[in-house]
Parts: sequence; C-alpha cells; structure tokens
Amino acid sequence: MNTTKTAYFFLRVSMGINFLGHGLARLVKLQDFASGMMKGFETSWLPQPLVHLFGVVLPFLEFTIGLLLIMGFKTRIAAIAGASLIILLLFGSSTVENWEAMGIQMIYAGLFYILISRIDDNYLALDRK
Repeated sequence: MNTTKTAYFFLRVSMGINFLGHGLARLVKLQDFASGMMKGFETSWLPQPLVHLFGVVLPFLEFTIGLLLIMGFKTRIAAIAGASLIILLLFGSSTVENWEAMGIQMIYAGLFYILISRIDDNYLALDRK
C-alpha cells in the first residue's frame, strides 16, 4: 500500500463517518429536523412541501452514502451521489442566501472531487479486488 492509497482510504472513511454521523443524528429526530428545515426555508421561493420532503429524505441519503463510503462498497457511485447531494444543498442554500453554509458545502464539493477523480487509489475497500 502506497502513501496515495493510504491517504485516499483515510479521506474516504472520514467523509463516510461525516455523512453517516449527519444522517444518524438527523434520523433520530427526523420530524423535528424536517420541520426545522421548513422553517429555515420560509424565505425561500422553494415550495414548502418540497422542502419538507427533502428534509425527510436527506438523513437517509446521508446515512446510506456514509455507510457505503466507510465500507468502500460502490465507492464511485457513493462519491457521485455525495457530490450530487452537495449540489442540491448548494442550490437550496443559495435560495436563502446562506453564504456561510455554501462555503462549507464547497469544501465538501472539493473533497468529493478528490474521491471521484482519484478512484483508482481506492484501497481497503469491499469493491476493490
């Protein structure tokens, strides 16, 4: 195992733990989280039912993406799903002018760029032969 593969492993697992943790924390209080998201998007032009649906689905997506990244199973698909989710979050944050959140989300976008572009460095993963 070389240094690049080791670094990829730690980044993949770190992103996985981050997403899994987000998902778990929100799943245990799912309705409160979805309601809070609706409140946070009251000033947005997005339809409230759509915001609520996204608030209910988001923790499941985060949990699943996180678990897949930790295990290294379907890593490419999980990383693309994570990057796609970040794009949706960026879009939503822009509708309420939450520039601070967008800055953090752009960091996630950069980390997913690394995970996707360096997929050949994936190591210690269930999907590596």
